[in-house]
Amino acid sequence: MSQSVPDLSASGAGTAAEAGPPLIRMQGVGKTYGAIRALEGINLSVGAGEITCVLGDNGAGKSTLIKIMAGLHQHTEGTMEVDGQEVHFGSPREALDRGIATVYQDLAVVSLMEVWRNFFLGSEKRKRFGPFNALDTNAMRRTAREELSKMGIDLADINQPIGTLSGGQRQCVAIARAVYFGARVLILDEPTAALGVKQSGVVLKYTARARDAGLGVVFITHNPHHAYLVGDHFIVLKRGRMNLDAHRSDISLEDLTQEMAGGDELDTLSHELQRSGAASADVVHQIELAEQRAHGATAHDPKELNT
Repeated sequence: MSQSVPDLSASGAGTAAEAGPPLIRMQGVGKTYGAIRALEGINLSVGAGEITCVLGDNGAGKSTLIKIMAGLHQHTEGTMEVDGQEVHFGSPREALDRGIATVYQDLAVVSLMEVWRNFFLGSEKRKRFGPFNALDTNAMRRTAREELSKMGIDLADINQPIGTLSGGQRQCVAIARAVYFGARVLILDEPTAALGVKQSGVVLKYTARARDAGLGVVFITHNPHHAYLVGDHFIVLKRGRMNLDAHRSDISLEDLTQEMAGGDELDTLSHELQRSGAASADVVHQIELAEQRAHGATAHDPKELNT
């Protein structure tokens, strides 16, 4: 690996993944919407303590793959197993009950609510006072602060609105929330897509920490550089099919970038542009020669000089 690329990958990821059956295994999975085939022949394994990066351009099938694993959509071909048992999720709740949590780009947070309220959004802690069932705000504040601290997230004020945090910090809160509520597989949908370099680095660091905590992470991205910083296993989708399936030891960043950029198609385009450029240069040269000849004829034509 190039020295210019920091290595946040797990040195023992393979050992963790081999300790038991994969957390998620897909074999020949496909998805059709009427006459439209969104996915075909997907073979994918997600092991504990490893990050599986799924790359692809818009329309490659990444969103459909997420929705199948998250229980939003059902696959129409092949099989999907969780802990070695075949599943066919009917809803996102069924996926959550099996420990599969998805952090989407919009994060599903309420910007004006405090950080701790968003941490427990939909799963609030309560305590009883006689006939009343009230929110246990102190316990939720304390737990949110402790859990964020475990992930290395140090916030100045747990009571500040989550909308005042940076994009990277909000992503990290969402990751810590998923870990706290028992996620065993964490699916991250383009977590660095709208972030700058520094914020992306923060998210990648906490993604690696989730992996180091023993979770299986599915990292969806179109950025090969971000994927290679943390990834242990790489899948490249193209038009709903797997165009690449490689472990980190089998591929370099340059090769991954080439595959993501189009591989042979990029080389073909380069040759075409070179030929086009040569042809354009020849046309320009011919025009210049014609102008020179015209200019020379005009300068020495007695008829033109007499007018």
